[in-house]
Amino acid sequence: MITWLRADSPFPPVEAALDDPTGLLAAGGDLSPARILAAYRRGIFPWFGAGQPILWWSPDPRMVLYVDEFRASRSLRKRMKHGHFELRVDTVFDDVIENCATTLRAGQSGTWITPPVIDSYNRLHAAGYAHSVEAWRDDELVGGLYGIAMGRVFFGESMFAHETDASKAALVGLTHLLKRLEVPIIDCQQETAHLASFGARPISRRTFAAHLTELINSTTPPGGWSAGPLGDP
Repeated sequence: MITWLRADSPFPPVEAALDDPTGLLAAGGDLSPARILAAYRRGIFPWFGAGQPILWWSPDPRMVLYVDEFRASRSLRKRMKHGHFELRVDTVFDDVIENCATTLRAGQSGTWITPPVIDSYNRLHAAGYAHSVEAWRDDELVGGLYGIAMGRVFFGESMFAHETDASKAALVGLTHLLKRLEVPIIDCQQETAHLASFGARPISRRTFAAHLTELINSTTPPGGWSAGPLGDP
């Protein structure tokens, strides 16, 4: 049985998450920036469909990408080398999250990125926590991703592409930026073959929690994120 959160309720211990469905921890609460940041700090994230209550998850195992283990295909590296995409950071965060919400994906009939979610993450962007990496071509936004930066962890949320390899190019840009910022880990949340192709792998919830304890030691937004061109990765 999961915990139902009221406005002032703390999250239960992540060890209380269900085995079926895997990782479901709590329901209810709100999507305020403070609540979302408190969740991420504990290895918890919101994920729910339209018409459902807010659902909070902490899966075991957890899919992560260690930045030093990132790998890109030869064809992608070639496109990046030839400057097929221009990469930018935080120039159109609102457009990126809207595209993530509306871009159709194979096997999916809806999105968890509902208007209340968009509003909350736009507020987190204004506060300096949520960021986008964008792929542009001929001055048109063709792909991108967004997520939350806390301490020395980046919590990836979603990506989209309107052109082949556009979201992958944004991921390449993100990993190079995180290397410069000395951020060693990207939280990918759920295990997928797509993420595994870039070098992401599952780790235990306990190991992930230990990473968070080590790498998130500040309550202020991390520095180093400035809007504008990313430059060549």
